[in-house]
Amino acid sequence: MSEEASVAVKKGSGLRIVLILLPLIIFLALAGLFFERLGSGDNPNNLPSALKGKPAPEFTLPALDGTGVPGFSRADLKGQVTLVNIWASWCVPCRQEHPIINELAKDDRFKVFGLNYKDTPDNARAFLTELGNSFDAIGVDPKGRTGIDWGVYGVPETFVVDRNGVIRYKFIGPLTARSKRDILMPEIEKVLAAQ
Repeated sequence: MSEEASVAVKKGSGLRIVLILLPLIIFLALAGLFFERLGSGDNPNNLPSALKGKPAPEFTLPALDGTGVPGFSRADLKGQVTLVNIWASWCVPCRQEHPIINELAKDDRFKVFGLNYKDTPDNARAFLTELGNSFDAIGVDPKGRTGIDWGVYGVPETFVVDRNGVIRYKFIGPLTARSKRDILMPEIEKVLAAQ
């Protein structure tokens, strides 16, 4: 074999080894990134809210018929601290957090409004019949347009709105007893104390 042929074979073998190892190298790099993020202590619920510190968007939502509570609009958020909970009957985590919402509604220092997101009235009413309706108002958003205006990533989400109608905090995901105690209530207390 000539020297040139021998060099070509060696180059081809090196390329083959690189092509074989490339997927392993990429996998190891992604795994390293994943574990670095996992160990960083960052809370995945801490997604930024573009509306934090800004007035709630302009909206008017009709009531969910048959619930005995009114719909609501941006104007209804003024005058008291309000939690706005984005929920839907088709949302499994919403079912899990609903007892926490019912507990929060017992605190008369603030109102709890529900924004029913991309749902059908019959299913939403059945959800509330089964799990209880402690909302002070429920606005129906069947196409999700108002949810988009609020910057909703998905359901459930809960917003803390101050007496001036300004969004002060956004909790993403289902509330648990622990997140209510350790995260949401301290944020509510800050807003109550500031006003």
